[in-house]
Amino acid sequence: MVAQLFSIIFQPMNLLLALGGNAIGLIFGAIPGLSVSMALALFLPVSYVLDGFRGILFLGNMYVGAVSGGLFGSIMLGIPGTTSAVATTYDGYPMTRKGQVTKALGIGIVSSFIGTVGSVLCAMLFSPLISKVAVLMGPWELFSLCFCAIVLVVTISKGDMWNGLISALFGVIFACVGFSPIDGTKRFSFGIKAILGGINVTALILGLFALGTVITNYGQHKNTNPPVPKTEFKGLGISLKELVQNRILILRSFFIGLWIGFLPGMGGGLSNQVSYAMARSASKHPETFGKGNPEGVYATEVANNASIGGAIVPMITLGIPGDSPTTLILSALIVFGLEPGPMLMVNTPEYAYILYFAMILGAFLALGLSFGGMRAFPKILSIPYHYLFATVVLLCFTGAYSLSNSTAILMVCVALAVINVFFVYAGLPRAPFLLGFILSPMLESNLRKGLTYTDYGFAYFFMRPASCAFLLIAFISLFWPMARERLDAKKKARMAEQNPS
Repeated sequence: MVAQLFSIIFQPMNLLLALGGNAIGLIFGAIPGLSVSMALALFLPVSYVLDGFRGILFLGNMYVGAVSGGLFGSIMLGIPGTTSAVATTYDGYPMTRKGQVTKALGIGIVSSFIGTVGSVLCAMLFSPLISKVAVLMGPWELFSLCFCAIVLVVTISKGDMWNGLISALFGVIFACVGFSPIDGTKRFSFGIKAILGGINVTALILGLFALGTVITNYGQHKNTNPPVPKTEFKGLGISLKELVQNRILILRSFFIGLWIGFLPGMGGGLSNQVSYAMARSASKHPETFGKGNPEGVYATEVANNASIGGAIVPMITLGIPGDSPTTLILSALIVFGLEPGPMLMVNTPEYAYILYFAMILGAFLALGLSFGGMRAFPKILSIPYHYLFATVVLLCFTGAYSLSNSTAILMVCVALAVINVFFVYAGLPRAPFLLGFILSPMLESNLRKGLTYTDYGFAYFFMRPASCAFLLIAFISLFWPMARERLDAKKKARMAEQNPS
């Protein structure tokens, strides 16, 4: 099978698709205001035109390119291109201001390569083992696992946890529009023909992540280009000796990124912050962090790219995406007619491995394009936003129209973009909404099966050990923050009584 997959990947047309996807991803990742999710959302309809293998190859390379490209905005502008590159600004931009832009970019590019290749190889190793365990799960365990995944995403949502819970609930409700998956009953369509068959997942993604982002950015006046400082590039900025000297830091950051990426809903946005904090606490000179210490760039860029491999493991083996970009890739796999989850590695393992190989190829392509195009990125970062956003809107409408050749789907996209505006101003995060929407069919189907397969009703979900464990984790994660706040309040009250002065 490996020889066959290699023969598919290295066909000239497939290599061009991989190169194009990687280049698009790098540009979307590098430019602040665009994002990994926007790139994948816009080009999902393009992947549907391709056959399954080519579509996965295209999207996998775009995902890797976009995550890798975030370092350019962080290092050259001090503005992260993606949320997974926020901590890279802490030392990357100070290095640029000290005239070490080539060194900072070289460290970031090579670190991203190491994190991606290493994490994908780990995913290839562990996915079959996890799938063998997951196949033994019944509807009770699968329902509890999906419920646990949604709750974990909610509990780490930015801002108010309850806003995350409301957002996830909206996602579950939106997924119920159309026909019931069990008995075919019409639900929540209100006579609107455009959504009678359910809300199209691609239209939802284009409306929320592409068109909605453009509208909110203009509404918040985030449509002006930050100035790009004049920089001089010399060489590659990194040597093998430096990599060897920082091997402990690289390994520690790699495993932090891999583990955090595996946890549902966390991904690179958290891993690069945690890795940076760990690098600073372990350093002999923590006072130099934030002032242009190369160790800060090593730690963050290895970790956020290591999250790639971690995030695709639950997506492939359990059908539960590790972060927002893998949620979009999961929706593409569903459209391709695949069934992400325990049976994917059993029935169609070649599709899982084509994704792994595509991402490894993407790491090599990102390495070459990043070093080769290092001097071109200042010009790319200077593209006026009114050109970028106009292109995004055009691609959004073109992609949506191609789904059904009907203007009704465009109206659905616009409506969802308006809903995104409501989400932004109400403080509701999009990640729980999208995860709730994607997992809702699995959640509902397994809940109904679990209730009909036994006479014990809901109690049987707690009588199965694994199912009970997942539910307990979910409830503890949900209610522990409230309990902790009350405990902290009582502790402060006791301290105030003991020290009245």
